[in-house]
Amino acid sequence: MTSIPTHGTQLADRQQAKAALRQALQAHGGDPAQVPVAAAIERLVALNPTPAPAQATDRLVGDWRLVSAPSFPEGKPLADGRYSYTLGRLAFNMFQPQDMKLVINQVSQPVWPIADGPQHTHDIVVDFTTLDLEVPLQGRVRNLGICEPATASQLQVQFTGGVLEPAADSDRDHWHQVFGDPDAAPRLGLTARLQGLVLKLMFGLVPPTPMAPDTGRIEFQMRRSPKGTLTVLYLDEDLRITRGEKGTVLICDRQG
Repeated sequence: MTSIPTHGTQLADRQQAKAALRQALQAHGGDPAQVPVAAAIERLVALNPTPAPAQATDRLVGDWRLVSAPSFPEGKPLADGRYSYTLGRLAFNMFQPQDMKLVINQVSQPVWPIADGPQHTHDIVVDFTTLDLEVPLQGRVRNLGICEPATASQLQVQFTGGVLEPAADSDRDHWHQVFGDPDAAPRLGLTARLQGLVLKLMFGLVPPTPMAPDTGRIEFQMRRSPKGTLTVLYLDEDLRITRGEKGTVLICDRQG
């Protein structure tokens, strides 16, 4: 006779699967595409305790921190395990200098209700350090987004703009020199300029505001951002696994 798993057994199985996933991440540079990590994800997803995760507001909300590698498209892994991107790649090419190389220190995502409706924030917050400056600077790119349930397991996601700002202890004068020049854009070829124009027309991109002299903050708006979907593969009280439309898998820990 086959025994029916009890709640305690299910919880123990999940805890073991979560521990195995964390071990696989540590052993393989946090890369979800590595076979042992992908297998550990698959085992854990089969134990998902939340039947309709995209609609489980009580578990979705909170401050989440990326624990898998930030291996987004066009990223370059470094010898120390971190990833490098250009400022342009991290922020829709809206901030200057676009070709500034940055090292990602941490990626987080605050998901909180917007008013009393079905929408929640879906910001992607990237803390970075400049890579090639003689005196490195630390800052943050915040891609502002909103989400709401599309199906039981999918969220509809849309970005609305972005913010570039220095870390609290960054040298403000140095920050202004590096990021405060709106004319620091690289010379682009005709094809790149046309692509940029098309994106601005399609997405309703509004040019960034001048840098605020007191805070070093720069903002831009995106008035017609395309809507995408994000599949929630696993969700419990402290772990979330999602897959984007292009197959990118992100594993996040709850921070609050």
